[in-house]
Amino acid sequence: MVKGGNVGLASLSEDVGSVMMSLSWGSPTGEGDADVSVLLLTADGKVRSDGDFYFYNNPVAADGSVQLLGKAPTADGSEDRITFDLTAIPAGVDQIVVAASRYESARFSELQDLRLTLADGSGESLLRFSIDDPGEVSALLFGEFYRRGGDWKFRAIGQGYESGLAGVATDFGVDIDDDAGTDADVEGASDSDAEPDSEAPVRAPEAVSVIPAQPSSPAVESVPEAGGGAEAAPRPARPRTAKKKVTLPKVAKKSLAENDSWRGARLFPASALKSDHERETRATSVLLSVMAQVPEFGRRLTAAFGAPVGRMETFTEVTLPNGESPRRPDGVIRVERAGKLWTALVETKTNGNPLKPDQVQAYADIAARRGYEAVITLSNDVELEGSPLVEVKLDGRRKHKVALWHLSWAEVAHQAQLLIRHEGVGNAAHAWLLQELLHYLQHENSGCHGFQNMGRSWVPVRNAIDTDTLCQGDARAMEVVESWERLVRQVCLRLGGELGEKVLPVQRAKRGTDPASRRAALADRLCVDGRLDAELRIEGTPGVLALCADLRTGKLRTSIEIAAPDQGYPLTWAKRLIRRLAEAPADLHVETLLEGQTGGPRGTLERLRPEPADILPKNGAQITGFRLSLFRGMGNTRGTAESGFIRSVDESVDRFHASVVVHLDGRAARARRTVDA
Repeated sequence: MVKGGNVGLASLSEDVGSVMMSLSWGSPTGEGDADVSVLLLTADGKVRSDGDFYFYNNPVAADGSVQLLGKAPTADGSEDRITFDLTAIPAGVDQIVVAASRYESARFSELQDLRLTLADGSGESLLRFSIDDPGEVSALLFGEFYRRGGDWKFRAIGQGYESGLAGVATDFGVDIDDDAGTDADVEGASDSDAEPDSEAPVRAPEAVSVIPAQPSSPAVESVPEAGGGAEAAPRPARPRTAKKKVTLPKVAKKSLAENDSWRGARLFPASALKSDHERETRATSVLLSVMAQVPEFGRRLTAAFGAPVGRMETFTEVTLPNGESPRRPDGVIRVERAGKLWTALVETKTNGNPLKPDQVQAYADIAARRGYEAVITLSNDVELEGSPLVEVKLDGRRKHKVALWHLSWAEVAHQAQLLIRHEGVGNAAHAWLLQELLHYLQHENSGCHGFQNMGRSWVPVRNAIDTDTLCQGDARAMEVVESWERLVRQVCLRLGGELGEKVLPVQRAKRGTDPASRRAALADRLCVDGRLDAELRIEGTPGVLALCADLRTGKLRTSIEIAAPDQGYPLTWAKRLIRRLAEAPADLHVETLLEGQTGGPRGTLERLRPEPADILPKNGAQITGFRLSLFRGMGNTRGTAESGFIRSVDESVDRFHASVVVHLDGRAARARRTVDA
C-alpha cells in the first residue's frame, strides 16, 4: 500500500474477524527500537475513556479485542505484534489507530525498513505498508482501521509527531499525568546485561502515565496534521539498548550424565515435600521470588490485576495485625511507582485444596483497613466468568476499595511457557529462572498442576445418563458443566503455551447472554443429549477445533471443518485434501458437508487414500466443506490418572492437533480464493 491508501478487509480475505498486525524496523547498529500503542476512537476522533489507550502499561483489552503481544527479534531489528478481534470491538468504536513511539531524543529517521504488515486469521498476509522517509519525529501513526457500511477498512497513514507518544495520546483525548516523567515515575527494569538482583529502574518508552476513568476531550479531527500534537513534550525517560531477547532452545543439549537414571540438580527441588503446608509455602516462595527477579514475568502476571509498572518486591509469611489474632497471608507483592506503593496480599492453595472463604474474607478486610489495593488468590482451580470461587463481602462504606483477583497455577505455567519458549526475556539468567520455575510447577510432587478433578457430581451424572434418570434442572448437571468449562479453559492455556499462539474457547451464546443462563442451557442440553461440547479457536489454523464428550457412548470426538473452494473441480479438492493429510492417522474420519443436507459421504483416511473420489456425492450435490474427526474412548474416573477423563481430553486434543491440524496448510482458510483449479 501507499501512504493515504485504503482498502476494505473483506475484499482481501474471508477470515478477517481476527487479524494480526506487525510493526517492524531495524537499525544499522541493531540497537534501535520503538514501542507500539493502540487507541480506540469514537466517531468524533476521541477515546471514550483512557482505558481505550493500549500501550506497554496497558497491553490487553478486557474483552480480548486488542492484545499487544510484545516484541520478537528479527534478523536486523525487532517486530511488535498486535492482534485485533474485530468482532469484539465495541459498537461505539469507529476507528482504531495504531502508532509507535521512540524514547528520549531518539527519532524514527535513525531506523530503517519501517513497515506494517497485516495478516488474516489463518496467518495469510493481506497487505504491507512501508514508510520510506519518516522524518525527525519521535512518534508515528502507522495506520488505522475504520468502519464503513458495517465492514472494517484499513488506511495507511505514515504520519509523524515531533511531540512523541504524549502528543499522540493528548490529541486523541487521553489525559496525561503532569507528574509523569520524574525519575521515580519511569517504569523499571535493569538493562538486559544487569545482574538478576539489580534494583536499577527500567526504561519506559516515554514517561507517560494515564489517569484512569477520565472523560474524553472535545471533538477534533481524528488524524492531525504531520508534526502535530501537544506543545508540552514528555520529560525524558532513560534510554535502553534494544538487545535481542533470549528464548531457551526447544531441543535440550546432550547430557553429560553417565546413565539415564541421573537427575540434574535443580534450583527449586520438589521431591522432599511431604505436606500440603510445605507445598503451599514452597510454591509461594518460588513463584514470588521469580516474579521479582524476572521483570517481564512479574509484569505479565500483575498487569491484569491493575498493578503499575515499577520496581517490584515480594515477601512470604508476613505477619499483619488483626486484633488479638494476627494474620499471616502466604505472600505480599509490592510495586513502587512515582513514590507510591501498590500492594496485594497473596493466598495460595496447592494439591487441589479449595480456598477458604473466611480466610480470604479476613485478608480482604485487612487490605481495606491498611489501604492495600488487592487480594490475589492462587490455586489449581480456574475461575469462570460470573462464578467466583470465593464470595467475599466488601464494606461499601469504606472509601478504599479492595479488588479480589484469582490466578490459576495453569495460567502461571502458561505465561512462563510463552516467555521462555516463544517471546523471550531480557537475558539468559532470566530464561533459566523461568525454566526452573516451570520444571517445579510440572513436578509431580509440587501440587501445582492446575485443574485436575471434575468434581463430586461427575460420577453420579454419568451414571444417571447411563440409566436415563438425569432430569433438566438437576444441580449436579450444572456442576459438571462448570467443571467442563474449567477444563476447556485449562486446555486452551496449556496448548497456547506450547504453541506460542492465542488459543481461546469459542462461546456460541448470543452477545450479552448472562453466563449463568448460558451454563443453565448447556446443563439442560447435557440432560437431554448426554453430551458436553466445546470449541477452541487456535490462532493461525484454518478452522475451529471442536471437542465433544458423548457420555452415553463414552467416546471423545475432536474435529475441524474446512471450507470448500469456490474454484476448480470437486475431485481436485478431494485429491488435494487427501494429499495434505498424507501423515495423518489412518483412522481419521473424513466427511463431506453438503449444502442443505446432513450425512454426506464419509470414510476413514485409510479407505480414501487409494480412492479420493469416494468422498464425493453421487448426485452432484453442492459441497460446502469437509469435516475431519478423530475418536477415542474417554476415561472413566474424574481425575488425571491413566484412566481419568481429564487426561483423555488432554491426549485427544494433543493428538488431533499434532497429527491433523498441523498438516492443514494455513492458507486453507482462504481456500475459496487460492486453490488450484
